[in-house]
This record gives sequence, structure tokens and C-alpha cells, in this order.
Amino acid sequence: QVQLVESGGGLVQPGGSLRLSCAASGNIFNRNVMGWYRQVPGKERELVAVISSGGTTDYADSVKGRFTISRDNAKNTVFLQMNNLKPEDTAVYYCRYRSLSSIPTTYWGQGTQVTVSS
Repeated sequence: QVQLVESGGGLVQPGGSLRLSCAASGNIFNRNVMGWYRQVPGKERELVAVISSGGTTDYADSVKGRFTISRDNAKNTVFLQMNNLKPEDTAVYYCRYRSLSSIPTTYWGQGTQVTVSS
């Protein structure tokens, strides 16, 4: 089992910034991918940004140039720095861990609300 604890969501004005954190604990596989997805009511959950244990990153086109994902492998923690936030970034943000083992396993955090509004 892997446990994910998220923090850093909240209310911010358009153009503002927030930093999300997600700490993983438990049975962590050395090679893994951690990242962030988001979901609004009535829509499917979508990828925001992911980063592998080797440092490879991938971003949704809608956040490129505004969001930066990073990680601290020693602490099994992933961060999402969100700058120049827009109202359309409003969503519940979920942390995801996926092991790159022969039988991959996936775990999700409980989600943290990000609201961008004036």
C-alpha cells in the first residue's frame, strides 16, 4: 500500500500563485511516476503534470509555461508550482502515484480544492 497526503490548495485571485505538495509513504517502488490530475464536476479527470523518478516531465498544453512540477526523491514528495492562475484552473487536484514495476500499481490522493476567483 502507498499513502498520499496532499496539501496547498485554496482560494486565489486570477494571476496569483499556489504550490501543491504530495508526500508518499508506504511501499514505495524506486522507479515510479508521480503527478497531478484535476477534475471539475461533470467532466473526466485530466492530466495536469507528471514527473518520473528519473526526472522526466510531461504537462498538459493548457498549463505549459505556467505550472512547474518537481520532486524530492529522498522524501518521496512531488510539488506543483502554479503561477498565473486562471479561473479555468479551478478544480479538485488529485495526486497520483504509479509504480514502474513489472505489475504497475496506482494510488490516488484524496484531492485538494483549488479555486481561482476574484
